[in-house]
Order: sequence, then structure tokens, then C-alpha cells
Amino acid sequence: MNNTECYLPWARDVLHTEAEALQEIARNLDDSFVRATQALLGCTGRVVITGIGKSGHVGHKIAATMASTGTPAFFVHPAEAAHGDLGMIVDNDVVLAISNSGESDEVLAIMPALKRKNITLICITARPESTMARHADIHITAAVSKEACPFGLAPTSSTTAVMALGDALAVALLRARQFTPDDFALSHPAGSLGKRLLLRVADIMHSGEALPAVPSGTPLKEAIVLMSEKGLGMLAVTDGEGRLQGVFTDGDLRRLFQQRDTFAGLTVNDIMHTNPKTITADKLATEALKLMQASHINGLLVADGNGMLIGALNMHDLLMARIV
Repeated sequence: MNNTECYLPWARDVLHTEAEALQEIARNLDDSFVRATQALLGCTGRVVITGIGKSGHVGHKIAATMASTGTPAFFVHPAEAAHGDLGMIVDNDVVLAISNSGESDEVLAIMPALKRKNITLICITARPESTMARHADIHITAAVSKEACPFGLAPTSSTTAVMALGDALAVALLRARQFTPDDFALSHPAGSLGKRLLLRVADIMHSGEALPAVPSGTPLKEAIVLMSEKGLGMLAVTDGEGRLQGVFTDGDLRRLFQQRDTFAGLTVNDIMHTNPKTITADKLATEALKLMQASHINGLLVADGNGMLIGALNMHDLLMARIV
């Protein structure tokens, strides 16, 4: 078969090989993983991750995952550490060093200095008899039987295994700390997830002069003009004290045009819905989205516990806030 016919079988072979490697790592996990998790959980400093080459790239990812899930962590390049960055590592830190062979010169070069500090050294290697493993306070073996590379040379299954081990450590710590989605969002305030988890109705609703509202009894023509000016596609109707009585939408207006040729003498009270869907300002914006979708509406009024109108928002507001 020609090369193009080989691509899918080659790709599946890689994925199957790496999946088998992960199963192998899972079967071989032992008490060293438990002790490593306890050391990381009890760390009163920071978690410092180091490694060279592909192990360094994996270390960067593990540090990022830990930092975003409640474990203060950062990556230090071992060569840079040997030239001054070792000062970033202080007493009570936990150092997680990664090397497939366990004999990486750059990591071994800083190990004597690390051992002089009051830190816990965790090493992840494929060889429990390696130099790094012997000097580690805790050693986790991450040995795989086969690389996905057909020559057995390029780090493939082995790097996947270590990255998955890093995820396992991060998630074990997350669960031990009872880390919540709100905690996660606090580390990701600029991301879409952070916005979905933290943004509340009060943050995006229209209020004050921007609020589309008219008092009960307002002539329909006047109400239509105001609804057009406010641009939210709806108009709230309130009593003399500002308490919500009903809502009139642009959809109602279109249906009214289909049903009538004249609107003389009509007020908003004649066509408003008297039981509008509302939400309170303290609710999450995601809850507003859920309510709007369930009710098949494009706008929502915001009222307080006493039924007083305080705001309004529509689907466009949610889109602009990247909630949708």
C-alpha cells in the first residue's frame, strides 16, 4: 500500500502503544506515589520541577498543571540552576526532578547543592538503580516496555507516561485539598472558564439610565420608542414604586403587527406578559444563560427579593461576556 494508506495504521499503532504504556504505569504504581503525594501535600514552600530536554518540556507542563490546581509550582532549568537560579530553591521546598535515564548530567550537577538544602527530593525516572533514584528521598519508577517510535529512540511512550504521572499527582493533590471549580476559576480569571464560573448577573446587567422600563399605563407608541432606544429587545413594566409588573418584547410587537392594523388607545398593560422570567443580581451569569435557554427567551429581567426591578440583560450581553 502507498504511504497515504499507511498514515492511519501508523497513527493507531502509536496511540495503542502509548495507551498500553499508561496501563503499565498504572499497574506498577506503588507506595512511592503515596509518599510523593504526601510530601507535596505537606510542602510549606513551593514545588520546584526540573529536567532537561524532553523531560524539561514535560516538567513545564506538570508545573503549569499543579500551579493551576492549587499546588504552587514552577519550573527551573537545571543548567540555569547551576549558574545562579539555584537560589530560587529555598528550605521547605519540594523538588521534583525528571529524567528517563536517571543520569542526566545537568540534573546530577545540581544534586549535591540540592541535598545540602532542607528540601525533599522526588525523582521520576525509568531506572530505580540510577544515580538520581539512589539520591532521591522518594523515587517513582516510570518505566515503559516500548517507545512508540519504531526505532525505540525518540521519547514518546516514556514522555507520555511521565506527563500522565504528573497529572495523577496534580489531581490527587487537588482532591486531597478539596479544590473546587471556584478555586480553579480564581487561577484563570481571564479565561472563558473563569468568566463562566465567576461572572455574576450584576457584572453584566444593564441598570440605571440603561434600564428599559416604563411605568404601568404607558401608551404603547411611547413604549415602543423607548424599547427601540434601549436596544435590549424588551421593556419592563413597573408600578409606581418600581416593582415589576410585566414585560413586553420585540417578539410581542411583531406578533401585534400581524394581528392588528391600529394600536390607538393601547397601553403596555394591554399586551405585556404579567409573569416575566426574572433572576436575582447575585446569581452566576451561567445560571441566567441556563434560564434563558430553558425558557426559550433572549432577554431576562433582574429583580430583587421584593420584586423591585434593578436590571436587565439579553443573550448579546452573555455573548459579549463570553459566557455563551
